[in-house]
Amino acid sequence: MVYSSLQSPDNRSYDFELRTAHLYGDLLNTYGDNGNVLMLKYVGEKLGARMTFDIVSMGDDFDADQYDLIFFGGGQDYEQAIVAKDLPHKKDQIADFIEKGGVGLAICGGFQLLGHYYIQADGTKIDGIGVMGHYTLNQNQNRYIGDIKIHNDEFNETYYGFENHQGRTFLSDDEKPLGKVVYGNGNNQEDGTEGVHYKNIFGSYFHGPLLSRNANLAYRLVTTALRRKYGSDLKLPSYQEILSLEVPEEYTDVKSKAEFDQ
Repeated sequence: MVYSSLQSPDNRSYDFELRTAHLYGDLLNTYGDNGNVLMLKYVGEKLGARMTFDIVSMGDDFDADQYDLIFFGGGQDYEQAIVAKDLPHKKDQIADFIEKGGVGLAICGGFQLLGHYYIQADGTKIDGIGVMGHYTLNQNQNRYIGDIKIHNDEFNETYYGFENHQGRTFLSDDEKPLGKVVYGNGNNQEDGTEGVHYKNIFGSYFHGPLLSRNANLAYRLVTTALRRKYGSDLKLPSYQEILSLEVPEEYTDVKSKAEFDQ
């Protein structure tokens, strides 16, 4: 049963409204993934949008026309294997959402499950839904763990994070990386890429959570969703206007909400 897990308060007026589907949020929520949801809510409200987050989980239908954003977090192999059995029932609607330009963020296991398949540490192959072209292999007795910094040339933005993943993901020809690795391991420690960007869907192995450390990416996701819904010429406050304190390049600690409010 789909239910709203988080909503903007009613004691203020809003110019816009955005609804987010938090896919399997009751199962895939490790390493601070719920912090990404809170950051989307915070930035959306700064931009004047009433934000609603629905948990869409096992046995629930996903209606692509009902949502402006999706968030798909990560979990342990056990939970991901459970989700992989239910996810094909939502495949067509998720594909429709993505191909029509829907905005989304997928972290770690969610990132992997949108692709064709991933191989668990024990060699078990788990099928994804193949709505995006990447695939993920395993590695023997090794994980990619540590701080990471990447740069997105298209947006000229730098993102900081912490990675902790056993999988090695390889992108398809129609996918771009979220960024090029400055330091750290990235998707596979071979091609110098981290994450994925396909249409308006972004994926990453960054934990921590990603958006609390990189408010510029949260701003990009929310403004893209608003302009998709309300028109590409929609006038919105700039990133600097809504977040008066920009994170210096050398500073990689998570900024608190109080600091962003200054």
